[in-house]
Amino acid sequence: MSYEYKVTSRYCWYDCESHSKIVKMYFINGMPFTFDELENGQTYDQDIINEAKKTGISYSQEQLYRYSFYLIDEEMHPMLFPVPLENPEDLPDDSDYVHEQDFMG
Repeated sequence: MSYEYKVTSRYCWYDCESHSKIVKMYFINGMPFTFDELENGQTYDQDIINEAKKTGISYSQEQLYRYSFYLIDEEMHPMLFPVPLENPEDLPDDSDYVHEQDFMG
């Protein structure tokens, strides 16, 4: 039986060096691994702002680095390794998802 991992995303806070901002964070089975910055118009979208406020979740650069490094170390980072995903279409748009068949020739 093969297990497939699930990619999800939600809007949350990302703590930069001098301020916090809302980003679209991507998760694999609940663990964050990358984010997309919002486009100019999205920063004023009340639905996005309310979602980020509702979750109240905030990630620092250090936290995201540690999560990503852990996934890389375990070869489970879905943008770098052929991870079996239930929904690869939910990865960030600019990602080059690595499919297992890419390694088989």
